[in-house]
Parts: sequence; C-alpha cells; structure tokens
Amino acid sequence: MLCHRAREVVGTSVNGDRPEILVVDDDRDLVDLLAFLIEQAGLASLVAYDPAGALEVFEKERPAVAIIDLNLDPWDGFELVGQLRQRSATLPIVVLTGLSKEEDKVRAFDIGADDYVVKPFGHREFVARLRAHVRRSDLAGDPQLPEVLEVGPLRLDVAERILHIDGEPRRLTGTEFRLLHYLMRHRGAVVPTARLAKHVWGYNDAPARDSVRVTVHR
Repeated sequence: MLCHRAREVVGTSVNGDRPEILVVDDDRDLVDLLAFLIEQAGLASLVAYDPAGALEVFEKERPAVAIIDLNLDPWDGFELVGQLRQRSATLPIVVLTGLSKEEDKVRAFDIGADDYVVKPFGHREFVARLRAHVRRSDLAGDPQLPEVLEVGPLRLDVAERILHIDGEPRRLTGTEFRLLHYLMRHRGAVVPTARLAKHVWGYNDAPARDSVRVTVHR
C-alpha cells in the first residue's frame, strides 16, 4: 500500500488553506509531474500509487478532487472510480488515462467519473480543468441553493443529491447532479451544449461538449 503527501510545503486543506487533489497513478514520473502542476496552480497534492492507498488517503484527507489512472494493480482504475463514488456522491473524479476508446469513456462515466482526459494531455488545459472541478466542489455546499426542485415526475433533493423519479430514489454522481440541477433551474429554456459545458464542467471546449453528450444520454 503506497501513498504519501507530495511535499509538506504544499500545505493542506485540513486547515482550510488549499484544496487537496488526490493523484492515483503507478507511474512515478507522471505523478511527480502532476504534483508539480497542482502545486504551481496553488493547490495541494496527495499521492497514492495503488487503489488501496488511494482509499486510505481519501478516508483520512477527504480531498477536493481525485485524479485516477485506469491501469492500476491489483485492481483497475474502473473499480477504484466505483469505490470512490460509493463513498462520496459529490467528489469530482477525473480519469487520466491512455485509453481513448469511446466504450472506455462511457464505462468510466457510467460508474461515476466526472471527467475523462486522454494522455498525452496539455498541461495548461489540465490545470484549468482541475480549477473548474475545485470550483464546482466549492459550490456543492452553497447555502443559497433551494432544498428541493420539482419538474413533472422529477424531484431533486439538493442537500442529499438524490433524484426521485415518480417517488423512486436514485443517487446521482457529482456531474449528474450539477447537470440536472442546472437544467431544472432553467426548465422550459433551450440550453446549448456549450453553455452546459461552461456552467456544469467549468470550461468551454470540444472535450467538455463530448462529456455533456455522454452524460445527458446515459
């Protein structure tokens, strides 16, 4: 079980100083690069090299965002995504992987991922995505949000992140909640994909619009 805090000078979100980003990858060179990018962005980095270590760090530190590679041992990143999603409905989970097939993306989103980034990746764009997810995470506890939204047979419990469809409950991932919450608040209006990408994902580019389409159709 391998895990560590990526450099103590980075700080910690425990005292409210900086949001912590959990990086889970067995490629130590890539982990070092990601930790550097995270720190340069003014965030704090936590590192785990295997799924068990990742779960241990998550339970102890409750990071603001998790970045997960899919090629992990002894069990793959898909299972880790599912395990983390079971533990938190609101944790933003970013998959960072070399797997670029559509079926891999759909599977990741279906089990709880909020974002999917294919290696190699642009450093500036990746940092922008992280900051966007941190902003979304910060808004999760916004006291200005109404407690319940209702549209037809849909009833959205904002505090619990649970959607009731004709009385049947369904727990939502963080992205599903933000997307549905935005659409229900703007019911009756035509909402372009680009606007959803901006307000739900926090950025406006082609990959984000792909994420919108995958999430809406699942």
